[in-house]
Amino acid sequence: MPRVRIDLHQGHAEEELAAIGDVVHRAMVETIAVPADDRFQVITEHPSGRLIYDRHYLDVNRDDGIVLIQITLARGRPVEKKEALYRRIA
Repeated sequence: MPRVRIDLHQGHAEEELAAIGDVVHRAMVETIAVPADDRFQVITEHPSGRLIYDRHYLDVNRDDGIVLIQITLARGRPVEKKEALYRRIA
């Protein structure tokens, strides 16, 4: 049972939040063989000043549209599958 946490700034429409969750779940189903009904997600919107990140870390520009995704998985999936999941979501 993978657990997904998605954090972003406040102000998104319900449809947009649902779409983000859908994309992450679909990527997990397609790349790491998570069953389609195995969906456990927490989506949290944060007010200004409560989502802290470096806007230029590693020379990557970030703005207030940032979406942070954390996926907790049980051990056992090969690195190649996890990398495929990352690529699909990114």
